[in-house]
Amino acid sequence: MADEVAGSKKGLGAGAQAVAAVVLVAGVTGGIWGVSRVFPQNDADEPAVCSKEHSTRPAKHVSGTQLCQALNRADLPALLGTPDEHAQTAIGNDSVITLDGGTKIATPEANITLKTYSVKLSASNDRISVAQSVHLLPSAEPRQILGHPAVLYSDRTIALTFGSGKAESGPGGIARGLLVARDAKDGGGSFEVDIWRQDDVTPDDAALFRVAEMVLPTLPGWKNG
Repeated sequence: MADEVAGSKKGLGAGAQAVAAVVLVAGVTGGIWGVSRVFPQNDADEPAVCSKEHSTRPAKHVSGTQLCQALNRADLPALLGTPDEHAQTAIGNDSVITLDGGTKIATPEANITLKTYSVKLSASNDRISVAQSVHLLPSAEPRQILGHPAVLYSDRTIALTFGSGKAESGPGGIARGLLVARDAKDGGGSFEVDIWRQDDVTPDDAALFRVAEMVLPTLPGWKNG
């Protein structure tokens, strides 16, 4: 669960400013934030496709490419309540964090950016239960989804403005996150879906739950509750 740039509100053409939202969500299971970056926009007005996998992730774990392919559904815009839009960027990423003692934890994630919404899907392979996470996440609300323990929470994004050779930051909008246990017994390991809007309006929780209910059962490692 790492920081990611939601995508620019304006193109990154010569002399133009670009505004992006950096999500400061999670960090409880992975323990660190990743590197923020701006994803290139799709030049053609066609739905973006997920990039091919080129990582050395542990074979037993779900990959960022698999998460991207699961999230980048044809009906994702409709699930978000914006059926006339399409994916402008679709990125899968794999990384590994090393804890004290040398334990390595794979932290794959996928980011899909549309005109209105950005969506992130990530997986955690640690032993922290969702029940434990309730006490670590801001404004956490215990929930159930598809028979699995879950936590709904909010966090603030940071807006980054790029222009004139400088990058400036300021308060952004709200991101809503849904952390869900991989199995009904909450034995450790989780998936997370985060959404935020490019216009800084608070995202729709119903959209978040629709995406989670459709995407999570399709993921490797998900156990039906």
